[in-house]
Amino acid sequence: MAQPLPFVLDVPETPGDQGQEPSPYDESEVHDSFQQLIQEQSWRAAQEGLELQQRARQAAGSGQHTLLGSEGTHSAATLRILASMPSRTIGRSRGAIISQYYNRTVQLRRRSSRPLLGNLVRSARPSLRMYDLELDPRAQEEEEKQSLLVRELQSLAVAQRDHMLRGMPLSLAEKRSLREKSRTPRGKWRGQRGHGSIFSCCGWLRYACVLTLHSLGLALLSSLQALTPWRYALKRIGGQFGSSVLSYFLFLKTLLAFNALLLLLLLAFMVGPQAAFPPALPGPVPVCTGLELLTGAGCFTHTVMYYGHYSNATLNQPCAGPLEGGRCSPGAGSLPYNMPLAYLFTVGVGFFITCITLVYSMAHSFGESYRVGSTSGIHAITVFCSWDYKVTQKRASRLQQDNIRTRLKELLAEWQLRQSPRSVCRRLRQAAALGLTWLLCLGTALGCAVAVHVFSEFMIQSLEAAGKEAALLVLPLVVGLLNLGAPYLCRILAALEPHDSPVLEVYVAICRNLILKLAILGTLCYHWLGRRVGVLRGQCWEDFVGQELYRFLVMDFILMLLDTLFGELVWRIISEKKLKRRRKPEFDIARNVLELIYGQTLTWLGVLFSPLLPAVQIIKLLLVFYIKKASLLANCQAPRRPWLASHMSTVFLTLLCFPAFLGTAVFLCYAVWHVKPSGICGPFRTLDTMYEAGRVWVRHLEAGGPRVSWLPWVHQYLVENTFFVFLVSALLLAVIYLNIQVVRGQRKVICLLKEQISNEGEDKIFLINKLHSIYERKEREERSRVRTGQAAIPPTLLTDERDA
Repeated sequence: MAQPLPFVLDVPETPGDQGQEPSPYDESEVHDSFQQLIQEQSWRAAQEGLELQQRARQAAGSGQHTLLGSEGTHSAATLRILASMPSRTIGRSRGAIISQYYNRTVQLRRRSSRPLLGNLVRSARPSLRMYDLELDPRAQEEEEKQSLLVRELQSLAVAQRDHMLRGMPLSLAEKRSLREKSRTPRGKWRGQRGHGSIFSCCGWLRYACVLTLHSLGLALLSSLQALTPWRYALKRIGGQFGSSVLSYFLFLKTLLAFNALLLLLLLAFMVGPQAAFPPALPGPVPVCTGLELLTGAGCFTHTVMYYGHYSNATLNQPCAGPLEGGRCSPGAGSLPYNMPLAYLFTVGVGFFITCITLVYSMAHSFGESYRVGSTSGIHAITVFCSWDYKVTQKRASRLQQDNIRTRLKELLAEWQLRQSPRSVCRRLRQAAALGLTWLLCLGTALGCAVAVHVFSEFMIQSLEAAGKEAALLVLPLVVGLLNLGAPYLCRILAALEPHDSPVLEVYVAICRNLILKLAILGTLCYHWLGRRVGVLRGQCWEDFVGQELYRFLVMDFILMLLDTLFGELVWRIISEKKLKRRRKPEFDIARNVLELIYGQTLTWLGVLFSPLLPAVQIIKLLLVFYIKKASLLANCQAPRRPWLASHMSTVFLTLLCFPAFLGTAVFLCYAVWHVKPSGICGPFRTLDTMYEAGRVWVRHLEAGGPRVSWLPWVHQYLVENTFFVFLVSALLLAVIYLNIQVVRGQRKVICLLKEQISNEGEDKIFLINKLHSIYERKEREERSRVRTGQAAIPPTLLTDERDA
């Protein structure tokens, strides 16, 4: 008895549909909904009563219903529908792939005659309807499709053909076979048929040149990647110690780039011109004793290292001696170079470029670290998609194994942290311990600031009585010891507050160390611009401040070496030899990162008074990298509680931008606009403020003639006008805010897309369950019909059949 059709598919056709071939590029606009495809496939499966009867015989006597997700198996019809779904057909059928890319090549070749969307069949889906694909197509059909694809590939250009082959979801062997079959013979170059051998030779020569240039480009790119500084070392650190420790070395590399950029500007526009036209020295050159490497004084004083060596005149040629007012007489026929203006503008432009670069780096790091928003669902990607199959060397493969293993540890630790609940009493205890520890740490920072202030006042009085050069190292030594000991005290206090999250523990330690550094640096800035300017009124106080900052930088490096030696090496030896433990100290990320920020802040503070201080910082950072790397690999162990440092680089750059760079900019602006320069040295010796050099230059331009009359207008309305400065600052803040909002919007969109994917999966599960229930109902009806038919047969017929 024929079963009625459960539904009828009514597909209207338009006159423009005949002879038109839908393109896979328009598949998202012209294909039917998923529900209609399922209905069509289920209608086809309903016609196969043989499979239903076979399923009925297999399931006879069992009253259990197998639904999706249970331990049973689906019916044959349901499995057929599952196999015919678009997501499985396109992904598994090789014939479907070949047909799909055949349509793409046709579309590329006939781009000019592309049909409109309105002329296409509304229910067209080429990969499923036009070719009636199955899981295992016959070999003959597959060969025909492959030959059609080869012909279309031969008609394409070489670049389009290679791009098409690279995008095909086929194996490398199949791609290689298609490339060999689609390669045109020697005498049949596209566009060269019918030409002579000269054109053929020229074509082959051009093709060989293109291949050679392509190979050279790839070799150059690989060599540039190999020349990336510390590439292998960073991979090794990330593989053995995780992303948390790696973030410290990446931050150090970023600081190195900032200092190199600033130093390049200073060398080109300040140090280089002044070294080419050196001024006359005021007296005999002091003899170098070697102590200058620590104090920065002595024979380093009258060099381009410090502010006092730079001239306050227009550089043309070397001066025989200073004239009235300390100015050199300009020589005729030479290129003028206003040194005071160049000094002021170079420092200003250097800080502006550093600010732009820092803000861009912070925004880029923020976008990279917060774009995804969460690490949910990334475990499978890490397991199945992290391995790079291009790695062939044994050392590189071992590094990759370490990276993947450490990454999985961090992801699992973060997942376990989310799953562990916390009680209310535990939270209250943690809050009380956190408040007590914060009070003690703030008291420690305040005590260090008071100690620095008292000792600096004592040093001012003692240096007036005894002017020994070695005594200059006392204040940097005391400040360095406070910076070294106070973080250890805060770390001991932090043991009173057990944190569930190691990320939170690091952030809290960074905040406490930052408060300590800011308190000490604020006290020192008052000491330099408030007290030293008044005490050294008749001397070159700018040179003294530059030398002081040099001494602080050198002493910070020396104490860092001692801390690495005694804090890591000696502790590791004692732990292994005496205590018989294999436990090594962990790398203190918070303290080491704040040391880098502290040293960079000292460098930015001293650029105005010591233009070559970034060069000293570059040398220090290079030495710190190799020393810390050697100590890390030999004396430290990986964190006992692995954690994912996805936002650490953004946090480090934010701390470098707002507390460090912003505070330095305020300090230098105050020195330029309000502090009177020394009257015996430097490029601003005859001016009331450093900023007045710009006004003097504008007055010279006004007297120069109408050709440069627009420059004074620019200086008056764009430089001196505070409204323009506030406008630029507001635009910069608006750009930062908009970038943050864009990233937040992208995170919301990503969350919505993930939710939509999850909902689509649930929809598919719902549809499949519905289809499965329909087939189960049909099976029950078939079984009941069979039983009813058997019961309707008379018993006499059954006995006659048995007798026969």
